[in-house]
Amino acid sequence: MTDKMSREQKEFLVHQVQRFFHEQRAEDLGNLEAEEMIEFFWKQLGPILYNQGVQDCRKLMTERFASLEDELYVLEKPTASRR
Repeated sequence: MTDKMSREQKEFLVHQVQRFFHEQRAEDLGNLEAEEMIEFFWKQLGPILYNQGVQDCRKLMTERFASLEDELYVLEKPTASRR
């Protein structure tokens, strides 16, 4: 799944994971260990984060369409009512 990220993105994340472990845990990780950790979290967190993004988009679109609907009602021209 991490094959969908660019080489630059993966290298950046590897560096970030290595830096975190060095600064927070005084541990040095090699590239392979950092890549395996990224792959694990990508598989575990990826679907959750993706679904949250979809839900956020759904909420935003619902709000925008409601606003658009209100604006369309404002555009309607008055008509003479017949009895």
